[in-house]
Amino acid sequence: MMKITFIRKLFLGLCISVFLVSQKINAQIVIGTPNLGFSQACANASFNSYNVNFVFSHSAPLDASNQFNILLSDANGDFTNETVIIPTNAGTITSSPAVLNFLLPTNLAGEGYKIKIRSTAPVATSSRSVAFAAYYKIQDEPFTINNLIDTAIFCVGGSYLLTIDNPGTGTNDSPLNYPSLSFKWYKETSMTTSVFVADGPSLSVNSPGTYFVETNYGSCTSSSYSNRVQVSEATSSINATIISSLGNPYCPSITPTILSTTNGETYQWYQDGNLISGATNQIYATTESGLFEVRVDLGGCVAMGSIDLISEQFSSSINVFEENTIESDETLEVIITSSATNPEYQWFFNDVLITDALADTYEASQEGNYKVIITETTGCQASKEYHFTVIQAEDPFPDVAKIPNLVSPNGDGANDTWVIPNAYVSGTNTEIVIMDSYGKIVFKTKDYQNNWPESELPFNAVNAVYYYVIMTEDKNTKNGSITIVK
Repeated sequence: MMKITFIRKLFLGLCISVFLVSQKINAQIVIGTPNLGFSQACANASFNSYNVNFVFSHSAPLDASNQFNILLSDANGDFTNETVIIPTNAGTITSSPAVLNFLLPTNLAGEGYKIKIRSTAPVATSSRSVAFAAYYKIQDEPFTINNLIDTAIFCVGGSYLLTIDNPGTGTNDSPLNYPSLSFKWYKETSMTTSVFVADGPSLSVNSPGTYFVETNYGSCTSSSYSNRVQVSEATSSINATIISSLGNPYCPSITPTILSTTNGETYQWYQDGNLISGATNQIYATTESGLFEVRVDLGGCVAMGSIDLISEQFSSSINVFEENTIESDETLEVIITSSATNPEYQWFFNDVLITDALADTYEASQEGNYKVIITETTGCQASKEYHFTVIQAEDPFPDVAKIPNLVSPNGDGANDTWVIPNAYVSGTNTEIVIMDSYGKIVFKTKDYQNNWPESELPFNAVNAVYYYVIMTEDKNTKNGSITIVK
């Protein structure tokens, strides 16, 4: 019995010792309440960088492995399931006061987040900061509702459904692609004011007015909002709006245009007065021109709409580059290939119309900027234009009178290389030798192309000096120096 009592006392003593040591370690550092370097955190893909300031006091040097980490609560300030953020400058702080820079997690959305600061060696935790709003705006650009229609109609006693498009039209980045997002609908009360109506990805409207929806980023401002739709109640004469996704006139060179109309219960599309068999959906795809009409049963009343649609498709190409080089005695033949019906061509030189150039080809002989406009004159009128430039090739062997003693290879087009008289260049069998200031040969040839230096030369605060020897085929020699200036 005495043995058991002794063991219990020994165990109790060890526990007390461990506790006291632990308390001593924790007492080595005290961290003050973190001070936020921001009032709200509204991050997106373009900006996500925030600072928090804090002070701390320690009775012994911090361990070399110590890090100050940020503990982030949930949106209600609860740290039960805290998120640990290791800042960008973790492990480098040794003195107080201190600043931590950090990135927000991409799933934040709420008004009541708080943070704490925790050291790792020794371990200590600050009290919590003041609450702040934090949102990561994963979608932060305008989006469309109801295929970008401007107006909508509902029957007396009925309603009209507004919905966020997914994926919508064109390059519309639908926020429905991001399941974590929520939405708030508003009704305009004036040109600059509105009132909240409801939450959700859709809204059933039974009251006339202009409506729109925004992604719910709380108190953070954002560009994630929809187009406005003016919703009205049906009268004795009802018009259904038809929108062409590619506009009107349109070019279906890649995809057809999508005709969309007012939301209803049933639909029937017509082209040039003829019923289109099977065209009984809210949208209709086409690559044609013509008068398109739709009959929409709104559930208790009928709306009719029409659009005079114009397709302007033709293809074309040009056989030259945007920048073209020709010799002084050359011309550049430019050829346009086009499927346009009865095309007309207008050619311009330095923005001046070339009045006698009317064909699909042109001989460009002058240095300058050119433009050609192709216009389809039959059917759906449309135009395309091409721009190109003609420059004269540089003469690699200009007729200079003297051997230069200075070169400035800075790429400005003046004295970039050592250009010497034609009596010593390629074709004359003259030997060119260039040496550095130590007498080391850095360049040697009997076929000089006026191209030295071909690569970047060593350069310091003092202009470098090189020396040349020119020996002609009949053994006449010239020598001198070349100063390299940046």
